[in-house]
Amino acid sequence: MKAQPRQGQPHKPLAGEPSTMDAVRLRRVNRWLAQGLSGELADLYACSRETSTPEAHRSRSRLDFMDRLAGDIRRPGFAMVIAVTDHLVGCAFGFPVGSDGLWWLGFVGALPQSIEQLTASGGVFAITSILVQPHEQDQDVARRLQERLLSDHQASLGATLVDPDNYRTLASLRSWEWLDMGEMWRPAGPTMFRALVLPLGERTTARLEGLAHDAWTRWPG
Repeated sequence: MKAQPRQGQPHKPLAGEPSTMDAVRLRRVNRWLAQGLSGELADLYACSRETSTPEAHRSRSRLDFMDRLAGDIRRPGFAMVIAVTDHLVGCAFGFPVGSDGLWWLGFVGALPQSIEQLTASGGVFAITSILVQPHEQDQDVARRLQERLLSDHQASLGATLVDPDNYRTLASLRSWEWLDMGEMWRPAGPTMFRALVLPLGERTTARLEGLAHDAWTRWPG
């Protein structure tokens, strides 16, 4: 989930002015609708980037995002939830982790047995990205998108990868009870991420209870 830094300062409504996020509606879209929205999603991605980034780099990043999105759309079980008011203000998307466990390839160290078992049972859903238009309520919208995407798939465990330098996203996920499982390398980069999981439901939470203490100690200071 490569959530991005906010662009400048979010707009704060004046006294009596309704918030643009008050009327946010969440909608699930299929892969064909997601393809049709790829341009708007790339604009949303660009909006979530730092304004100080050079134009050439922003253009390259935008194209890279569209390539990643196209690749995810082709994955079995791909799903997306969008947040809209009178325009697109956010999205979250991902896909079920295959029971073969290949998604975990590059994990540093031994993957906990409980995670392996949940993966083998097909109960893990990977969130690839959550993007939200910069706003004072963007974290609330991001959490709603996350919850809707995972609940729609009745996942037992959410999984995501985060840039270790993205402290804001890491802090948000921690407050939402995600657990940091450690480092994960993606050879195509090669890039190192933090691998995080979110237990869903009492049974899964109980199975991962023993990991909770160790997971918290791995959060960067």
